[in-house]
Amino acid sequence: MDKSKRPFLKSKRSFRRRLPPIHSGDRIDYRNMSLISRFISEQGKILSRRVNRLTLKQQRLITIAIKQARILSLLPFLNNEKQFERNVSTARTTGLRTRNN
Repeated sequence: MDKSKRPFLKSKRSFRRRLPPIHSGDRIDYRNMSLISRFISEQGKILSRRVNRLTLKQQRLITIAIKQARILSLLPFLNNEKQFERNVSTARTTGLRTRNN
């Protein structure tokens, strides 16, 4: 048969099922920093549920734990050290340009 005559057949592509990021023994708690830090981006943002591959209940618990850890200053609200260094270097160069003129 021609492929155009079979539009509804799916390709037989195998896929590997990914392991869940949180196992049944892991406690989702604000003190469990090794677990919480996996779900935060480099900027300090909470990663989305699609990226984390979590269930809805797990994502809610992770979000609450991250917010508690931020309030107790175990985690920073923002992690913008690199951005700050970049702004300082640009300010220096613009300052030099204005002095030379």
